[in-house]
Amino acid sequence: MKNNVILFSLLCLVLFSCIKKDDPIDAGLSSNAKVTFSNFVGNQPLVLQSNWYLNANGDSFKVNVYKYYITNVKLTKSDASVYTEKDSYHLINEADASSQSFVMADVPEGTYTSISFLIGVDSARNTSGAQTGALDPINGMFWTWNSGYIMAKFEGVSPQSTSTDKTVVYHLGGFSGATSVLRSVTLSFPTSLNIKKGTTPNIHIDGDVAEWFSFPNVIDFAQKPLLMTPGKDLVNIADNYQDMFKVNHID
Repeated sequence: MKNNVILFSLLCLVLFSCIKKDDPIDAGLSSNAKVTFSNFVGNQPLVLQSNWYLNANGDSFKVNVYKYYITNVKLTKSDASVYTEKDSYHLINEADASSQSFVMADVPEGTYTSISFLIGVDSARNTSGAQTGALDPINGMFWTWNSGYIMAKFEGVSPQSTSTDKTVVYHLGGFSGATSVLRSVTLSFPTSLNIKKGTTPNIHIDGDVAEWFSFPNVIDFAQKPLLMTPGKDLVNIADNYQDMFKVNHID
């Protein structure tokens, strides 16, 4: 009896070892992509608190603070399918080099032709109160006195400013209706973005501060040195900077 049990056990072991096991699921069907923002004024790199620049009105200015939100980032494939970044909220702060790039995880492999994003914080998050991470009020981009986020912030000085201390301050807020400064941007890639396992390509995007003050609404620092209330003036600036970005290259 004992021998029969041993024989049966050996037979089961042999049969089990002969069964073909399924190949493991390939987990390498996605990778990462990095996005890096570099800020300029025209063709000159933006340097805070030191360099002087000219706007479209001929006013000279220096920049002390420059921040903006990049959110709801998406990549579009050559077959028109879309990758959407999860929890996609990034604050680009010229004073913090580490904030000027971010990595998007689990991007499906393939060939991509464009990137799109929102300048500002979508209405859903604006009505959810102060939050954490890039949306933390500690970043100085949340209006505690008025519901919602500052989508983009420019602070500087200009001899042409008519404020008492020659400052120029533009805090762009407003997320609904006629006062919304949210702007959607879509940028085509100059060369294809190829996502494949083991690589993290870097999408380099340039932003031009000068676009805040030029077409279609030329800004005169003497007439409008301080703008911090949602309304037509901030909408005009948002219309200006909607096209301030371009993809420089991908490496």
